[in-house]
Amino acid sequence: MSETKRRGQAVVDTDLSDAAFQRAFTGGDVPVAVYGLGKMGLPIAATFAERSGNVTGVDLDPAVVAAIESGECPVRGEPSLPELVRSQVESDRFTATTDGDLAAAAGRIHVVIVPTLVDENDAPDLSHLQAAIETIAGGLDVGDAVFVESTVPPRTCADVIRPTLADRSDLDPGDFGLAFCPERTASGRALRDIRSSYPKVVGGVDPASTRAARRVYECITDNDVLTVADTTTAECVKVFEGLYRDVNIALANELATFVDEIGVDVVDAIEVANTVPYCDLHTPGAGVGGHCIPYYPYFLLQQFDTPGTLLETARQRNDAMPAFVVDHLEALVEESGRGTLADADVTVLGVTYRPGVDEIRASPAHEIVAACNRRGANVSVVDPVCSTLEAFDATSRTVEQFQQSSPDGVVLVTNQPAFDDIDWELLPPTAVIDGRQALALQETDHQVYTIGRGRIA
Repeated sequence: MSETKRRGQAVVDTDLSDAAFQRAFTGGDVPVAVYGLGKMGLPIAATFAERSGNVTGVDLDPAVVAAIESGECPVRGEPSLPELVRSQVESDRFTATTDGDLAAAAGRIHVVIVPTLVDENDAPDLSHLQAAIETIAGGLDVGDAVFVESTVPPRTCADVIRPTLADRSDLDPGDFGLAFCPERTASGRALRDIRSSYPKVVGGVDPASTRAARRVYECITDNDVLTVADTTTAECVKVFEGLYRDVNIALANELATFVDEIGVDVVDAIEVANTVPYCDLHTPGAGVGGHCIPYYPYFLLQQFDTPGTLLETARQRNDAMPAFVVDHLEALVEESGRGTLADADVTVLGVTYRPGVDEIRASPAHEIVAACNRRGANVSVVDPVCSTLEAFDATSRTVEQFQQSSPDGVVLVTNQPAFDDIDWELLPPTAVIDGRQALALQETDHQVYTIGRGRIA
């Protein structure tokens, strides 16, 4: 065991009382390494530093590490995070490095929060996770604990991570702790969510691991810590949360497709239906994006033999919404007398997957822009929040430039706050698809179709 490790308190199978362990943890006697300093990882690392005073963050991007080491915050759009990062770095409670081996050798708690996506075949891509686990294994000592916060397919901890840690560290599986402790945070409110918004879920591969995770996270969250039977149960909790939302949104989106035939405001009907406690329908929209909901169904569909026909159908419905939007845009452009979508000037307002969040992963704007391009339109994109507009095959415009333009069609995909200042009366009459029930255009001359509500008379 290294000299560094002798100075640190073991985490698993210690004789310390809960109170004594918490004093050791909050006193900086339990070195923590956090692997992944992205949108979720940096808030988690900074919160661990705030509560423990002894955190090393690991990231492969030298620019990210350099920014943190200088007291800057490379993650945008997270209230209070820049101030927290700066204070923890300046007080020597938080440091960052690209040297994962060094951090693994020093840490007694190893927190993994790297992305888990899907590949081109919709299979879960665990490559970032596997790389982090192999790095941790190289510095793992008896009594260390590994906490996985990255969302993973059920059985990943039991069937993949634990054997890898044991094999690469030459330790017996019982010598170290392993627990799944899923992040339950949303971009734009990460610190609040980590600290207090929801109960923290922890589940270990054995009782000692669960106990270790509970004791640590009781120091991190001001909410409850819920222990579950094992890592697989905890993994299912996180995946099921995302699956519920995907299926629920798919139902709302499917109901929205009935608007024209039934002749009813579906959004209004949903809101009233939700006044009974056993109904909690979500709101339809232009599509589902982000780094979570579009991916989690494949954590079951691609990993297990049991059919998941409902999950498949929900994905198909949500993936079909961009085409539904463009179909209605095309019809509205023709109806407005502005010709056809071919050679029409179309502006897409909002390309991030959520308002106020600089993230375009799986945003429905990708397919809406692509579908408009395939149909011959000249597409522009406007989004003051997005820093990567060049990722879209379209002309980038500012809100001010849009205000001075004469589009044939407009699609609101994401309702950024800056769009509230658009004066629609200054634009010539145009075809507008409101994908988020956010535009008040009833008293204008524009031809408007709202997803879930239909035509504005």
